[in-house]
Order: sequence, then C-alpha cells, then structure tokens
Amino acid sequence: MEKSLSLPISIYALGGLGEVGKNMYCLESERKIIIIDCGVRFPGVEFPGIDYIIPDFTHLKNNRNKIRALFITHGHEDHIGGIPFLIQTVNIPVIYAPKLAAALIRNRLEEFRIQTQTKIVEYDSDTIVNVEDWKVSFFRVTHSIPDSFGVCVDTPEGRVVSTGDFKVDLTPVGPDMELDKIAQMGIEGVDLLLSDSTNSENEGYTPSEKAVLNSIEEIFETSPGRLIVSTFSSNISRIQQLCEVAVAHNRKIVIIGRSMEKAVDISRQYGYIHIPDNSIVSADSIRALKANEILILCTGSQGEPMAALSRIANGEHKDIHIFPGDTVVFSSSAIPGNGMMIANVVNQLTRCGADVITNSILSDIHSSGHPAKQELRLMFKLLNPKHFMPMHGEHRMLKIHAEIAQSLGVPKEKTFVLNNGETLILSNNKVSRGYDVETGCTYIDGKGIDGLADAVIEDRKILTENGVLTICVSLDSKSNTILVPPLLYQKGLINKGSSKIDMECRILIEKGINEVLQNKPSYAEIKNIIKKIAGEFFLKRTGGQPMIIPVIMSKN
Repeated sequence: MEKSLSLPISIYALGGLGEVGKNMYCLESERKIIIIDCGVRFPGVEFPGIDYIIPDFTHLKNNRNKIRALFITHGHEDHIGGIPFLIQTVNIPVIYAPKLAAALIRNRLEEFRIQTQTKIVEYDSDTIVNVEDWKVSFFRVTHSIPDSFGVCVDTPEGRVVSTGDFKVDLTPVGPDMELDKIAQMGIEGVDLLLSDSTNSENEGYTPSEKAVLNSIEEIFETSPGRLIVSTFSSNISRIQQLCEVAVAHNRKIVIIGRSMEKAVDISRQYGYIHIPDNSIVSADSIRALKANEILILCTGSQGEPMAALSRIANGEHKDIHIFPGDTVVFSSSAIPGNGMMIANVVNQLTRCGADVITNSILSDIHSSGHPAKQELRLMFKLLNPKHFMPMHGEHRMLKIHAEIAQSLGVPKEKTFVLNNGETLILSNNKVSRGYDVETGCTYIDGKGIDGLADAVIEDRKILTENGVLTICVSLDSKSNTILVPPLLYQKGLINKGSSKIDMECRILIEKGINEVLQNKPSYAEIKNIIKKIAGEFFLKRTGGQPMIIPVIMSKN
C-alpha cells in the first residue's frame, strides 16, 4: 500500500564532520527532530583560554518545538560533553542513553549544578523507542568504553543507520559486538549509512583491547620504580585492565585528576571496574609505600596544561613529584593538534628523570577504539547500504571512507562527503542533497552557556601573537585642543621600553589628531585616526600588528 503523505527527512551534522570531536547528528522532518549525540571538542593551543568547543545550537533553538529526543551512543566526552550546554539552551524532553553513559551524564549535570526536567532513560540492545511514526532501535558495538551502541532509525521514508564509534573487536573487554543483528539489518535493507571514519586511513584491523594486555604486563614487570599511567578518563576498558594488572602485581593504585576519580568511581559503582577497596590509596599516603608498589593513574595524556600529568611534570602537584626511576606511560593516541602540548610534557618529564613511554609499534600501549579499513569494509558488507555518508573525522578521513564505500559497490553519486550544516534529504527510500542549516562553533570559557564569538577568539590570538598597545589622549572638547600629549602603554610588544619608537609614534599621533580636530570630529573618528596611524607605524617599524586600544579623556 502506497503512503498517502510523504514527509521528507533531513539528515545533517551540527558537529563531527571535518573534525574529530563535537559529534552531533540530527534527523528532521516537517514535524519533529531527533538528535544523536551531543559532544565537545577539546581545544588545542590555537584557542587560548578556551575550555570546550561545542556545536552552535541556533538551528535547534529556531526549531525548538520540533525536538522530541536526544539519543546517546556511548559515554565519551566527544559524544556527551555538550549536553549541559544543550539542555540550558533548548528543552530536551528525554535523553536515551546506555547505562554507563546515563550515569556519566547525571554526574556531569550535578557537576554543572544543573536542575532540569529532562528525563534520562537507560536503554539496552533490546530497547525500541517509538517517536511518533519513527522507530528507533539499538545494536551493541565494541569500543574503548563499555555500553557502546549504534542506532537504527526506521521511518516511513526509509531506514537510517548510524554506527556510532566502533571497532570490530572479536576478543573484547566486555560483551561481543552484535554482528548478527547488524547483518539482519543489512538483509532487511539500509537506505542510508552513517559510519565512523576516524581510523579510515589505516589499513587492516585495529588491534583488540586484549592485544594490549601483554604490553601492559611487560611494562609492569620491567618498571623498577613507580609507574605513572596517563589515559583518557573515559577509556574505561583500559583503566580496568591497568587496575587488574596492578592488583596482580601487588601495586597500590592512586587515582589523580577529578575526571579520572569520577569515572573510576562511577564505573566501580556500576560494576565495569573491579578493584578491591584496599588496593586504592590516597595520594598523600604513598610516602609509606615502596616505589615498586605504586601505580598512579592520571589524566593529561593530551598534554593539557591544567590536567594532572602536566601539573605533576611541572612540580605543581601538592602530593606527586617526579623522581629518577619513575616510569611514565602515555596510553592514548594524540588528538590532532595536541602534538606540541604532549611533546612539552614529555620533555619536562624526561628532564625530571622519568623514563617516558609513548605509543609506538614496539610498545603498542594504546589500541584505538575506531575501525581501520578492513573493519569498515566488513561493516559495509554486513549492512549493504544504498547510500552512504561518512561521519566523525577530518575531511581527508571522510574522503577516504567514501572511496572505500565506492570500492565496495556504492555508486559515487550515492556517497556524500558533507560539511557540518549541509543536509541530505531522505524521501521514498532515495537520498539527495538538500539545503544548508545554520551551524558553527561555540567557544566555552568556564561553565557558562554564553559562548564566545569568533571575533573574541581572533582578539585572543592577536594578543597572544602581537601584544596590546593602549594609547591615551586627553582633550578639551570646547577648544578642540590636546591637553596632554598621547601616552603609550604596551604589553607583549617586542620593542617594549624603546623610548625612541614610542616618541616617534606619539609625535605622529599628536600631529594626526591636531589635523582632524579642526573639523570637530566625533570620538569615534579620533579613535579611528589613532588606530590607523599607530597600526601603520608599528607595522612599518617592527613588522608587528598589535591590538590597539585608543582611550580618549575629555575635560568637558
């Protein structure tokens, strides 16, 4: 029987395309919107003072009455970290999340002191959620955190499947991936597949979590002193393995870093990490232990300046300091853009006498949670989609993933490499490109929901690179004369303290102001003259382009 009414569905990302992190994908019809994930991207050194980068929610604010639910695939920050900001911006009636992710979300909302009417409902692989005439179901995948799922959305217009983050791990730490369920969806038919692209550049298979265990054992056996391991606080599978090996080697476990403490506490509470109570000790009690009886688990594997490992390396932690004989292990891959920060921490640790082990083919201490090319090919073979949109990855990763799809028989015209905000239209089981929706980045400094604009970020970059020059001028507005010659105050300029350059600039500014004062200019016009003269002068004399702040004081 034919459908009496067709309501085309738009599929688009507000984050996660052309970047690693900030994942947020939406399905929208004329009547409703459902959202899959709402994450953050952690900024590198190019975003001074920024704590998080989240999607721009403007499109959702403009369509707030259509939002029906938010579905979470797993508990990593790049998939749940934006939720506190989202629910303060628009009303999300209900959040559906796996058990561990739901616990992490509740904890995050408590941390932000957010009171909300949003219901958080836990789901498992048997759960089916009906959103009016859409049916949402779930399938378990393997990843670097327990309780990871893909999402299947059945609509009158066709079926959309999102893999979430996954890897095909046949010997996982935890439950198996539901390959049979995925294959059945493929037999029934998939109109559009959205699939994880983060490791699409790597041929072969991503190593199993169990494959890392031998390397961990070897490090424990060969480390003569204290062992300090830094990893993502949400990499629960890795933390579980480290704790099990530590207990087996009679090492006490010290947990450093607020996010690590919370993650371990919640994971122990829900049974994902098993550590005897007497194996965990506080940081201030390790002086009573021998060096080879200690494992320190901490955050900071990306070199973040305020994370635990950076503070330890710089001697700023009140209880933990690096001593010769310590072994420090970075058990995570570098997020693109963080290489310089990581290198700085590694150098500082080495300078303090530590033996530092980072990810390499020899040590294999980090196994990614994302699929390499053979796993992507297997997912295509199982799901056999008619159309394909790569997601979660930088542009080159998305492009390579699209080429993999084409090599497996998906026509080029049916593979879509999109940017955030670009849409696909699903109608009568066919997919085509659609209109664009408003998108962008919101920069969070602190915990407020009022993000910083791109102009503010640009100002910070100018201050970081070129410094600031404040120019004060005192005027008599009645007589249109300068009362006090221009005064220059510099911060961060390379020529700071050069009286000759200051004097030349002051003379030029005073001359320029006197020329325009004859025409009774506005304060805005005087400020523009000051900025123009000083900007051109410093560019010519020093090659710098400082931020220039004119300050005009008037007698009247």
